[in-house]
Amino acid sequence: MNETSRCRLCCFSLFSALALFATPLTHAQWTVPTPEELSMTSQPEVPGAPAVYLFREETTEDKLHMFSTYVRLKVLTERGKENANVELNYMHYSEGSSIVIDNIEGRTIHSDGTIIPFTGKPYDKLVQKTQGLRVMSKVFTLPDVEVGSIIEYRYKLRLDDNWFMAPKWFIQSSLYTRKAHYAWRPTDQQLISDEDGAPSTSISWTKILPAGAQLKQTQLPATGLSNGQYIFDLDVHDVPPAPEEDYMPPTSSFTYRVLFYYSAYRSPDDFWKNAGKHWAKLQDKFIGPCPAVSAAVRDLVLPTDTQDQKLRKIYAAVMRLENTNYTREHSTAEEKSQGLKEVRNTDDIWTRKRGNNDQITALFVAMARAAGMKAYVGVVTNRDRSLFYRAYLSMSQLNDDIAIVNVDGKDEFFDPGSRYCPYQHLEWKHSQTSGLRQVDGGSGSLETPGEPYTYSKILRVADLSMDEHGEVSGIVKMTYIGSPAVYWRQRGLVGDDESLKRELRTLVESLMPAGADVKVTSIDKLQDYDQPLVVNFQFKGAIGSATGKRLLVPADVFETNTKPTFPHEKRDIPVYFSYALINQDAVRIKFPPNFSVESLPTSDKMTFQKFAVYSLNSESTPNSFTIRRDYFLGEIYYKTEEYPELRGFYSKMETKDQETVILTTTPAANKPTPAGN
Repeated sequence: MNETSRCRLCCFSLFSALALFATPLTHAQWTVPTPEELSMTSQPEVPGAPAVYLFREETTEDKLHMFSTYVRLKVLTERGKENANVELNYMHYSEGSSIVIDNIEGRTIHSDGTIIPFTGKPYDKLVQKTQGLRVMSKVFTLPDVEVGSIIEYRYKLRLDDNWFMAPKWFIQSSLYTRKAHYAWRPTDQQLISDEDGAPSTSISWTKILPAGAQLKQTQLPATGLSNGQYIFDLDVHDVPPAPEEDYMPPTSSFTYRVLFYYSAYRSPDDFWKNAGKHWAKLQDKFIGPCPAVSAAVRDLVLPTDTQDQKLRKIYAAVMRLENTNYTREHSTAEEKSQGLKEVRNTDDIWTRKRGNNDQITALFVAMARAAGMKAYVGVVTNRDRSLFYRAYLSMSQLNDDIAIVNVDGKDEFFDPGSRYCPYQHLEWKHSQTSGLRQVDGGSGSLETPGEPYTYSKILRVADLSMDEHGEVSGIVKMTYIGSPAVYWRQRGLVGDDESLKRELRTLVESLMPAGADVKVTSIDKLQDYDQPLVVNFQFKGAIGSATGKRLLVPADVFETNTKPTFPHEKRDIPVYFSYALINQDAVRIKFPPNFSVESLPTSDKMTFQKFAVYSLNSESTPNSFTIRRDYFLGEIYYKTEEYPELRGFYSKMETKDQETVILTTTPAANKPTPAGN
């Protein structure tokens, strides 16, 4: 970390997503393409790449409260034509300052040098709406883009005059970058951070750069009005695309980047201590508890209840509220028409009987406090998106709130803001992650626990009967427990019953032999978050392939279409699963008398260190066979040096999954001819 300038005035840091659009000075003229750029059909470093950045420039001018961006991009494949559709996100606040994107210009250059200027009109699209904030997108499409075209566009992002925002240079993207230039001319005024209200005395930064790239810092000569303008510059070239593989950590936190921030503190410890204390006070101000919450708790719990009994009743009460993260935010006009005022504390959430995920978490904490228990809010990095980086001094990397309640002398973790998350559990993206928590009199660091592999289970059962032609019909039953159940229950909130059934049916169709007729017959315990979610299907279709008198049937019909989990021999990125789990299959197929079992897969068991276990067992009777498959995954993170052994385990498991049951058929005996008279 480094320090430089001294500043004066007011600054309000913006929502972190805005960082994606910290951008550069426009050029007075467009860049003339070189013959090599016009004729190029590929980039040797990234064979098959859909497109590459020829050049990117991002420039920030604090005195103008402006970010400018300039992009030149070469389209190399049909898929690369998607880059003609540009969406630039920005924020619009119901009160206070907002962001404006304007001066949008663009053009398309064909490989023969023909130039087609952009003459369309960008439009605004709503991306997300929360209390007091809308995330908007400025959308436009470059004209007549084809394979071989060069796309050029530029735009400006402007802040209000009393707002400043330090740039964030995200250097590595999904595309290869030939060249890029970044520049920032910061203000020399003193600023005040909205994270803790502290005056900023310096500029600091966190950087992850490719080899050879140097962040340059220069100062212009002082004048009578200024101590000398500071300028930060960075030039990079030949930047590879960000890594992208299945089962990888959210490396978006660790791609090449420079993150600047105005800071009042000289060390991470100072920042997190003070910013955390400020955050904790704001939380307490909102939480209370206030009179309405206290009265509600008196009606909910009994004085004779244990702490656990009280909490279960409170948890059930807040789980019945509408969570607007899964439904919709209600407009200010709508709230006023219902006689509701601005949300200021947890009493307002209880009165409305609705709130977003963080508000519902705060309400749960307030009700636990009203019940006489020590309860706190924690804020964590959602590990589905990124990982916590302590050296980056910004609260913006902390995304979601959880609850911590001391139950009978022990801190327990709760996730009431995650709809349908079971009592005393965390949604997987909030487990095994980091952040801050309230403590008595301030805040402290937080490491959330992981869930054991026994918490999350998927049980798949098929009970099928085969006819003499080899077609089967019967019942398929899917049982989801823990994280898989939370996923499907939340999916049910997105659409209607039919769309959920369609998704579940499509899942089973993707697992089992093609051409089958699958129907959802029931979904049980969809809203009962503490019970297994059970989905029943009716299944009918051919599942085997005939060769002469033999019928080859997949041993585990749920693994028929499975593709290799780790197809690549080498891997440079650690393996990262969302959560540990148990997956168990039971398949029983009854067959008619003219069939018999010629061979079954042999029973087998294999392990990967102490972290994963797989077993397959088979048995048969004169009229049926049964396959049982068990897979246990105990850990979610595996180092690159463990990859060869892990890949070998999965390869053996998947080979075993593809083994078949061989049935043989015998002609039906001729029926006796009735004797004549």
